[in-house]
Amino acid sequence: MPPLSHLQRVPLVYLDRLERQGIFTTGLLLEVSETPTRRQSLADQVGSSTNDVNDWRDEALLLNLARFGRVEQALFTQAGITGIQGVKGLSDEEFEQRLATAARLLEIEPPDELTVRGWWEQAQTVEEA
Repeated sequence: MPPLSHLQRVPLVYLDRLERQGIFTTGLLLEVSETPTRRQSLADQVGSSTNDVNDWRDEALLLNLARFGRVEQALFTQAGITGIQGVKGLSDEEFEQRLATAARLLEIEPPDELTVRGWWEQAQTVEEA
C-alpha cells in the first residue's frame, strides 16, 4: 500500500493529523473510512469535512490499482484523472486516449494496452459504501 504522503489531495495539516491517528498508508485510510459513519468519524477526528475524506478515499483507491506507482500517478494527473471516479467516468477508449496524450506530453512511454485495460476494469469494480 502506498504511503499516505503520496496522496496529492490531502493538505499537509490533515496529513499530519491523519498520521497522528495512526493512518500512514492509503490502505489504512481506506479501512478506517470504509462506511459513511466511519468517514464522518474520521472527518470529526481530523477537523475536516466528509467531502474531504471522500476525496482522499477516491485518490487512495486510484493509488491502490495494480501496477500503479509514482510515474503512473504523474501520468494520471497529467491526464486530469485524480481519483478512481475519474476513471469510472470515462469509456475505456477515452481513458486509453487520455493516458496516451498525457504520456506524449510527459515524454514518457505510455503504458501497454493490457495494463490500461486492467486499470479501467479494476476501477469499474470499485464500489463505494
